[in-house]
Amino acid sequence: MIKNYYNLVMSSETNGLSELPNMVKFQLMTLLSFMWSIVFTLMVGSYLVLGPTMFLHVLFLIGIFFTSTVYKNSKSQ
Repeated sequence: MIKNYYNLVMSSETNGLSELPNMVKFQLMTLLSFMWSIVFTLMVGSYLVLGPTMFLHVLFLIGIFFTSTVYKNSKSQ
């Protein structure tokens, strides 16, 4: 079953490019491989950046909250 799905996409004899000349199939498959490499690279990169970015934003908000609390307490005294 997995091999059938793999061949449906990756095999130049069975995928949607099967009617084209070999040179055009090669060029389009190369273009698609670059495109998917960029898509997955950006996806993994965004997942790796998301955690630290969220942590730093929360840290920034805690700093703002602490500063505003100190200012409010100093005005009341």
